[in-house]
Amino acid sequence: MIEILRERRSIRKYKDKEIEPDKIEILKEAVLRSPSSRGINPWVFIFVDDRELLHKLSLAKEHGSSFLKDARLGVVVCGEEKKSDCWIEDGSIASIILQLTAQSLGLGSCWIQIRNRKHSEKKSAEEYVREVLKIPEDLRVLSIISIGYPDEKKRKIKKEDLMYEKIYFNGFGERR
Repeated sequence: MIEILRERRSIRKYKDKEIEPDKIEILKEAVLRSPSSRGINPWVFIFVDDRELLHKLSLAKEHGSSFLKDARLGVVVCGEEKKSDCWIEDGSIASIILQLTAQSLGLGSCWIQIRNRKHSEKKSAEEYVREVLKIPEDLRVLSIISIGYPDEKKRKIKKEDLMYEKIYFNGFGERR
């Protein structure tokens, strides 16, 4: 697992190459195995591989979603807010498990924040995504994870560049 974390970077450029169906099945299994507070599983996932829909979804935000149009898969992560007060946390856990699983399969990914972001002055990104995908009002839209074969190589973050100053032991300010 640590090697997957060492290799994983946010990928925003993708090759024009389809993702094999068996890899998509693994991605589906991974999100459905994600932990959930009290086993409530308030998440719902919409796998989008239609190129026209990916292009429409790439317009969800004013900034930071345009690269989705070149991905071969977008996974929209939704949550049932009325079902669990932990829908954001559970959806976030599922999102990162999806990203790490994609990395393990030789795919790249990037988180696209939707919740609390704007599509335009008059519409939220969440409202826009809900309209494009006909998502019912009782589902909240947390994020979209773009996935595809990477068409960029990013340098690894060196171990010595990690922010160890963010770690304390047995209380704030305590170091080892």
